[in-house]
Amino acid sequence: MTMNWLTADWPAPDFIKAGTTLRQGGVSQGSYASFNLATHVGDDAALVKQNREMLNIPNAPQWLEQIHSINAVFLPSNESIPKADAAYTSNINIVCAVMTADCLPVLVTDRQGSCVAAIHAGWRGLCDGIIEETIKKLSVDPASLLVWLGPAIGPDVYEIGEEVYDAYTRDNDSAKEAFNPVSEKHWLFDIYKAAKLRLHKLGVTEIYGGSHCTLTEEEKFFSYRRDNVTGRMASMIWIEEE
Repeated sequence: MTMNWLTADWPAPDFIKAGTTLRQGGVSQGSYASFNLATHVGDDAALVKQNREMLNIPNAPQWLEQIHSINAVFLPSNESIPKADAAYTSNINIVCAVMTADCLPVLVTDRQGSCVAAIHAGWRGLCDGIIEETIKKLSVDPASLLVWLGPAIGPDVYEIGEEVYDAYTRDNDSAKEAFNPVSEKHWLFDIYKAAKLRLHKLGVTEIYGGSHCTLTEEEKFFSYRRDNVTGRMASMIWIEEE
């Protein structure tokens, strides 16, 4: 893999390729420097096209229009740009991809490498059930799944207010484990922990990653909360032809 990316560190079969691109190594300028892969953030479209052409992948991803939903789409899809926040497939060389710049990317396969999925889990989508909806569509035993949590905003800096806290804890007391109070009606939120709690509830036990912080690791990652105007990384997974 010659492109600049963080390879998923998990015991998936060798023919499962997965990871998240890093922000360096591309041609975008200014706030988007330099390996921005998103066309919807105000960057020069020609430069984004060049960046996308640098991706060392078997086929161009079918990019999603991410809308903080719980929609998971099977690829290839008849829609050119599906409105969804997760993509999954069991086909060879079909690249599932989601874009993030603080939200949590979740990559999924099973021990046999029979299927793959890429999930965009912002706080709202995670709360509403995007992980559960995607895993339900994979039609494999959740106990056989491997999950890699890609780079997201870290638990020491992700401060949220009452809306987020109430949304998670209103009907789920155990979700309080993902929140650390810092002042009245303000908490630090551990989105990695929140995802793990939901995965464990589904019966998924093999969970990897979750050690990075997009906000504080400025050299490696784009961060919307840090910079507001910024690029996006892509988290991608596919089944390579053996």
